[in-house]
Amino acid sequence: MNRQLYLDINEFARSTGWAHGFMSSYALYGGVVLLGCSLIVAWWHARKVESKRPGSVAGVTWVGLATVLAVGLSQPINHLVREPRPYRTIPGVEVLVARANDFSFPSDHATVAGAVIVGLWLFSDSGPIRIFALVVGLFLVFARVYVGAHYPLDVIGGLVVGALTVVLFRPVGLRLAKFVVSTLDRMPIFSKLIRV
Repeated sequence: MNRQLYLDINEFARSTGWAHGFMSSYALYGGVVLLGCSLIVAWWHARKVESKRPGSVAGVTWVGLATVLAVGLSQPINHLVREPRPYRTIPGVEVLVARANDFSFPSDHATVAGAVIVGLWLFSDSGPIRIFALVVGLFLVFARVYVGAHYPLDVIGGLVVGALTVVLFRPVGLRLAKFVVSTLDRMPIFSKLIRV
């Protein structure tokens, strides 16, 4: 089923040549950049509500830290599973990005998406930011399959790794984020970054 769904999406990619340039750029960089922008906007919003909702800045800071941690945790899984990229095992598929030499499961891009989406739904109270991250992130995981870089289960696995990292490491991560935020808040050069 995983292989067949990959082939179906790959066939769709073949028939939509007009979208190849956009999808390639989005799958490589655009989606991650937009998710990064959603984190920045969420952090800026958290600064504005920090006085009413203490811990808002630390919560969004944790989302950023958890995203980096999730990508770091996905690497040992990647080397343990050692799943070849689909274009290494299925001849003649459409591949719209440079062929990577690493393994396929879990997708790093999807791991980032999972961490940011779940993190912002847990720690941001801004509905528009949450929805933006959800749409951008889910479109990114689709794009990674569309361009031929991953099987569907690779991106689902990445979403799960990212989401679980945010949730499972939350107690320790929030303490670390609060420590970082309070330390920066005591430094005059950084305090204006924390409070409006």
